[in-house]
Amino acid sequence: MRAVNPRRPEFGIPAVARTLAWLRFSAVIGQTATVVFVTNGLGIALDTPRLYTGIALLGTFALAVRWRLAQSWPVSAGELMLHVALDTIVLGWLLFLTGGATNPFAALLLLPITLVATALSPRHVIAVALMSLVTYVTLLRWNQPLPPLGSGLHVIGMAMSFLISACLLGWFISRLALVLRDNQALAQRIRERALRDEGFLAIATQAAGAAHELNTPLSTMRTLITELRREHTDGVLAEDLALLDSQVERCRDSLRELVAAGKAQLAQTGEERRLGDFVADCEHRYGLLRPEVALEIDLPDAVAALRVVVPPGLRHALLNLLNNAADASLANQADRIGLTLRTAGDLLEFRVRDRGAGFAAGMAAALGNPFQSSKSTGLGIGLALADATAERLGGTLYAREADASGVETVLALPLRPLLASDAVAPLSPDPAETASHGQARTPAADRR
Repeated sequence: MRAVNPRRPEFGIPAVARTLAWLRFSAVIGQTATVVFVTNGLGIALDTPRLYTGIALLGTFALAVRWRLAQSWPVSAGELMLHVALDTIVLGWLLFLTGGATNPFAALLLLPITLVATALSPRHVIAVALMSLVTYVTLLRWNQPLPPLGSGLHVIGMAMSFLISACLLGWFISRLALVLRDNQALAQRIRERALRDEGFLAIATQAAGAAHELNTPLSTMRTLITELRREHTDGVLAEDLALLDSQVERCRDSLRELVAAGKAQLAQTGEERRLGDFVADCEHRYGLLRPEVALEIDLPDAVAALRVVVPPGLRHALLNLLNNAADASLANQADRIGLTLRTAGDLLEFRVRDRGAGFAAGMAAALGNPFQSSKSTGLGIGLALADATAERLGGTLYAREADASGVETVLALPLRPLLASDAVAPLSPDPAETASHGQARTPAADRR
């Protein structure tokens, strides 16, 4: 599961309001420095009392907006329009006192239009554009002319205005481009998820029909196996019949679980139990499925004592990971896998370790997608189902190279939503466990 980069900029009414607040403080500093430079450095007489009054009003408004943005209530479109209107009025007042439309910095009236266009509706953008236009036309007719500055100073002022506009527009548009690229990537991931979910829905429909059809032949097989076991109580055949009986029973249990999981998913309910009991149940089911590969479990007592509400699908996701690990270990002539449970902050991690050959070249782009598998007998949906379950529960599924050999696949889920109402608080991770999170992680889709 991919998360949106928290460092990426966001756009919307609150983001534009924060940007305007930052620009407002910058304008107060820049305007003050400009007035001081023109009056003291160049010796040009200006109406400094009224100029400083306008700058002071803008600074007071900037402080008030900064306090308001720190409050919890949201910024509305009307409020943002009020901010822009006050900024335009103050800027118009300062331009009125310094030459009006002939002032090179009159081009700054265009910046609010660019900002508002990213967050508000077209009618709001038109209103801001008309506001800037009316201000500019008014300044053409009414203003206090500046004393003759000479063509050199006017050109310098135009260059400074162009530089400020170019820097602000370049910075703002680059941020907007980042957001657009993020949105395009998010839309692509949503389309991929939709296609994946359509495939899962088709599988679920077929599975429901198969479950209904298989119940009768499984019952017949169970009856016949029971009769055969009565006739053959000793020898190798008896052992084989016992194993066959357990596998048939496991198939019937799977069908019952399929129906129960569907009901639980529709009701959005889970099974409340100790985490240790849940792991023991998964160990028992894994033993029935893969008796040829031993499962070693590392479960601290404090973690095992946690009472959790097991969400629908978690057991199947964990069994899929264990089954994948068993296949990888067998392919590398190994006969054991490992399961480690740890809490890391507000996360509960299921770490499945195989003894296989590690990541295979060329499989990074294919695995983790539905209907694609690196195993000749695989259906290509086990890891994809586990990844979908992790995503649905708000967690992540990733894989990383183990220390010695093989791959460790980690299913990390938020612990707090899983805890029962009377459960103990989440445990703090050991320093060694915390350090282990600094290792490089490979998405589950890059599995063998």
